[in-house]
Amino acid sequence: MGARSPEPIHVLVADDEAPARQRLIDLLAKDTQVEAVAEAADGEAAVEAIEKKRPDLVFLDVQMPELDGLGVIDAIGAAEMPLTVFVTAYDQHAIRAFEANALDYLLKPFSDERFEATMARAKARLDERSIGEFGQRVMKMVAGAPPGAERRLDRLVVKSGGTTRFIRVIDIDWIEAAGVYVTLHVAGKELLYRAALNDLADRLDPRRFVRVHRSALVNIESIIQLEPMSHGEFEAVIKNGSRARVSRTYRALLEKRLGQTL
Repeated sequence: MGARSPEPIHVLVADDEAPARQRLIDLLAKDTQVEAVAEAADGEAAVEAIEKKRPDLVFLDVQMPELDGLGVIDAIGAAEMPLTVFVTAYDQHAIRAFEANALDYLLKPFSDERFEATMARAKARLDERSIGEFGQRVMKMVAGAPPGAERRLDRLVVKSGGTTRFIRVIDIDWIEAAGVYVTLHVAGKELLYRAALNDLADRLDPRRFVRVHRSALVNIESIIQLEPMSHGEFEAVIKNGSRARVSRTYRALLEKRLGQTL
């Protein structure tokens, strides 16, 4: 039996500088395993392309207008991001790239050899992921668990001042990112809870909690009204009187949950 043919790779190149995009596109064109290359000239276009095209690999510029590279990862969610290679002209961004779980980074200007080394790493990781995902599907089939089945959180344990409180998820009006913590807004009070917003979003019921901003999740049952702002954005007025901004990037998620346009 012959060796298995390598899987074709779909790539997205996101960079606000046209020459920088073309440089990567020209290099990718030489790789016979790369089947398709899409382009994005800013962060919001990158988010849209990732959601629609589902590329295997993304070359992501760190500094872009409107939404930067790290903002793109926040918008998609680290767990949902394709393999990511950060492209930057500034070496100090390399540390931030690895903090964001990037596969690698390319420091502009980079050589053909450096690019080829990055592609070799990407292909090796894609092969590992393919094998791993196959194994997970088999395990789910054996266990009888439907794809995507997971336990949703119904309570959060919040410790503060020596007291342990049990907060029902349905009582949370909205959740705001605060570094390595999140702020839970519950009945007009703010409670600090140690968790990353992206991780928490993955554990909450998406029918109830909707991402409205890179740093905010809102309980749709707690929204009283939406007030229009500039550039297609809204402000969600919460029943306790607080407000959360609905960014243009996440507006579509709210519209999808509501089943109608805003």
